[in-house]
Amino acid sequence: MSKRARILGQLLVEGAGVSQSTLDDALERDRVAGERVGETLVRLGATTPEAVAIALSVQLGLEFVTAPLIAEPQAIAAVRAQLVRSHALLPLSVGSRGIRVAMADPLDVGAADDVQFQTGKRVLPVVASPDAVAEGIRTFYGDDLTALVDALPGKESVREEQSSAQADILARETRRAPVVRLVDRLLKDAIDEGASDIHVEETGTDVRVRVRIDGVLRQKVDLPPASRRAVLSRIKVISGMDIAVRRRAQDGRLAFEHDGRRLTLRVSTLPVNGGEKAVVRILDSESAPASLGDLGMAGPDLAQLRTLLARGEGVLLAAGPTGSGKSTTLFAALSELDRDRRNVVTLEDPVEYRLEGASQVQVDRRAGLGFADALRSVLRQDPDVVMVGEIRDRETAEIAMAAAVTGHLVLSTIHTTDAPGAVTRLLHMGVPPFLVAGGLAGVVAQRLVRKSCPRCRARGCDQCDDGVRGRTGVYQVLTVSDAMRDEISGAAASARLRQLAIEAGMGSLESDARRAVASGLTTHHEVGALLLAGGAESLPCPECAAGIPIGALACPHCGHRRLSRCSCGHTVERGWRYCPWCIRPARAA
Repeated sequence: MSKRARILGQLLVEGAGVSQSTLDDALERDRVAGERVGETLVRLGATTPEAVAIALSVQLGLEFVTAPLIAEPQAIAAVRAQLVRSHALLPLSVGSRGIRVAMADPLDVGAADDVQFQTGKRVLPVVASPDAVAEGIRTFYGDDLTALVDALPGKESVREEQSSAQADILARETRRAPVVRLVDRLLKDAIDEGASDIHVEETGTDVRVRVRIDGVLRQKVDLPPASRRAVLSRIKVISGMDIAVRRRAQDGRLAFEHDGRRLTLRVSTLPVNGGEKAVVRILDSESAPASLGDLGMAGPDLAQLRTLLARGEGVLLAAGPTGSGKSTTLFAALSELDRDRRNVVTLEDPVEYRLEGASQVQVDRRAGLGFADALRSVLRQDPDVVMVGEIRDRETAEIAMAAAVTGHLVLSTIHTTDAPGAVTRLLHMGVPPFLVAGGLAGVVAQRLVRKSCPRCRARGCDQCDDGVRGRTGVYQVLTVSDAMRDEISGAAASARLRQLAIEAGMGSLESDARRAVASGLTTHHEVGALLLAGGAESLPCPECAAGIPIGALACPHCGHRRLSRCSCGHTVERGWRYCPWCIRPARAA
């Protein structure tokens, strides 16, 4: 480690509140290839970019300037925009002694040489934070995404098979201003647009960047072949991964601040045919819903769910595929509980939302703290309510059910297509039927659908995407009745459980989707997949085309009579001349 890095680190310890142990980790254990000590400390959340810039100015004996940076017209005219963007600097003023330039990296000798060569004046550097410089460039030069892409390296510097020397070259590329600013811009744009994920994927020689907004992937930008390795490596560096590893999957994360919000970015990489792919999941810990009423749930379902919570015991599951909003539903439920007089503990991987008054535990299976182990420990902490991020295996499910039987309220998620399917899934995991019957209180199955824009009412305007903006939920709430408990204890078939749930008042996802359409929350087009899925358990009505439950005598939507019932009690299908059970004429039946 260089003497200069240690001096900068000590300045941050003395002036920015960085602990000595954190600095030691940054200098030794937590460093990644090509990363400077200031960058490492920022990535670890130990300090801020501005604090690093102040310490750097003290170390180098240079002036530190704060945002907003003010640039004179003569200085702006003296330096070309491409040079400004490629080196992340901002000319502030021109005088007889030289040109005064704000730099995020005043140690970049090549940048100073380029400015001096172009202007013919000596460069007088001052230090500013990277955000201040980027803001100044946007203000005085403009800073659209196309300009950032154009400033990327013009030729690829690293071959497919990397030697140690080539890895060092790549590490330097990840620190170049155009790459740093492009990745930073992509992250900030995605956050501003409300994206949940960013996909950066190599497709042959090109790199495609897409963002997922309201559940749909949208093309953001294509990057030139020469920059593909540097951009992906930059994402690895800031999330703590090894840039030299390209042939196996990696996981990383970083804290990211933007517009006063502190977010967590979870990053995963995967080798794919033709290169590598990175996906960045954006988690905003401050955006937890205030209550269940914010979810768009129908009145009867909402009342039923709140009744389950008011009992204060049993297991309540949120069911659905990945990305269906299950965790959001659980946190909305937790937000309505009294966390001052009850001990609320959450077990998460990762912690997605900050919940005031709750003890939130980060599960780390690689460190030996899985959901089952963490749940056992939590149950010795006198909890009233426990939220388990996901029931993935028999062990976790059994512990959760046993805790519910002893009087705890346990909330968790499970991957099933509908609410009755959650019961079947638990039984198939190997959980004893008596535990499921005694512990399970209810299941909320759900999907997310895009909402109609309230401004244009799905016609399309400048504030929405083709008439939709944001998402709302479609729900199915199952309350476990005494009759269901008896059937679960006997490991009943899923069809029987579904029949009992319907008799107890459970609706379907299909019917709730129609409710959302009727109330103007969404459109038929957005819920089409749900209606098709519901068709597997229903038949189309010849009058209104809605779904008729299999075995039903009439359409529940328009009343069209589909079947008749014989006086002997059996159903008689249309076209039958006789009842096959009692041989009475079908007309008489």
